[in-house]
Amino acid sequence: MDQFIRFREDRERLFTEIDLSPRPASQSCTTLTVVMEIEHANNAGYVHGGTIMRLVDTAAGIAAAKHARRRVVTASMDDMSFLAPVFIGDVVTVEAMVNDAHTTSMEVGVRVHVETVPTGDHRRVASAHLVFVGLDEDGRPAAVPPVIAETEDEKRRQAQAKVRREHRLVRKRALEEAGRGR
Repeated sequence: MDQFIRFREDRERLFTEIDLSPRPASQSCTTLTVVMEIEHANNAGYVHGGTIMRLVDTAAGIAAAKHARRRVVTASMDDMSFLAPVFIGDVVTVEAMVNDAHTTSMEVGVRVHVETVPTGDHRRVASAHLVFVGLDEDGRPAAVPPVIAETEDEKRRQAQAKVRREHRLVRKRALEEAGRGR
């Protein structure tokens, strides 16, 4: 047990000295692949949306942590769109990448694809945008490095992330103002 505690303390030190130099978006790329089984589905054979959401949050969290090189927490999930059903036996692939970063937060874009193995059919079934916040050793928001968008697709995703961030901030201010009016 003492060895485990020392290992955990040694790992904790890894998160205290963070390199904040800009990083390419591609360094955060994360892919999870999972076959959907009975425990993932309802009695009609459809996979629960919550199962997909959990995979989305997991992949996005890994991408955010890879980019920030520190602990991260989910701050919000927005734009979660389910485009098609997922069934027992389908192979789900979740791809995540940090689109943009700000002082302490990052937007992660996620796409979910499914392969129906017997037929070889592939389809996109969901997409989402999540915001993660980097944490310091005391669990407070901490600086994260900027994102370098290298490809045209990454530049487009980064520009769209900036628009979504502005919408989130406008919405937050409007809700705060509406709350003060009571």
